[in-house]
Amino acid sequence: MSTIRERVEAALDTVRPYLEADGGNVNVSDISEDGVVTLELTGACGSCPMSTMTFKGGLEEAILKAVPEIKKVEALNLTTA
Repeated sequence: MSTIRERVEAALDTVRPYLEADGGNVNVSDISEDGVVTLELTGACGSCPMSTMTFKGGLEEAILKAVPEIKKVEALNLTTA
């Protein structure tokens, strides 16, 4: 069976091509024991004014749908529009 981290990475891999097309990416910074994933947006995603929408509508949704043990997804460096 896959670890939680492997399943989170697999969920992010479904979104990464779109991020990379715009010059960005995402890294898993931490997964806490109580089910909180912390992500770091990198490249263009770290400074994009649309990053909040990308995070909520893409990254968070993909993780929560694929890994039910995850309770919350946070980002270290969201840029607010």
